[in-house]
Amino acid sequence: MIELGIPFSDPLADGIVNQLAAQRALEAGATVRGVLDCVRTIREKSKIPIVLYTYLNPILQFGSEKFHSEAEVTGVDGLLILDLPPEEDGSGDAATGIVHIRLIAPTTPAERIQVIAKNAKGFLYYVSREGVTGARDSIVGSLGDRVAELRKFSDLPIAVGFGISNTDQAREVAQHADAVVVGSAIVDLIAKHGAKSDLLEKVGSFARDLANAIR
Repeated sequence: MIELGIPFSDPLADGIVNQLAAQRALEAGATVRGVLDCVRTIREKSKIPIVLYTYLNPILQFGSEKFHSEAEVTGVDGLLILDLPPEEDGSGDAATGIVHIRLIAPTTPAERIQVIAKNAKGFLYYVSREGVTGARDSIVGSLGDRVAELRKFSDLPIAVGFGISNTDQAREVAQHADAVVVGSAIVDLIAKHGAKSDLLEKVGSFARDLANAIR
């Protein structure tokens, strides 16, 4: 699955790597429509599931109904809107076939997990640690217990993200979760090799190593 970011000027859930990436993208002229065009280009060659990772403001500025309609036609499968609480999600999946992915944090109490899981679709995204996105040196020791607790409330697959940055960590997380999300580490590679001819080779090799580690 590809998690493709729509850049936003105030990415409050992101660490410095993704913040700088959003800034670079916006300065280079990236737009919501441009990202949708990117998805359209991917769809010419691949049916891989695509989830857009973003914040509410760009969607509202584009027009929520218009955005959902165009995203569906383009081939987007899901939306991960970092600052949209489920209680405020009025558009949801009903109008289109696009799934709104629900996030659950380490601080989310059991009663709220139950409410979130009840109406969730696609998969649950468990934020493995408090704070923002970005590479970390280790995986939280309580991860296994937390994922097991989530499974009491939902039969949906559970993806774990935030802080996973290498093959050892991915392998460790995969022992508990159904999916492992690696974002900032790949974005960092793009930042370092974006202007070089070996960019695709570097990112592709890293992604293959991660995939092999979790199988």
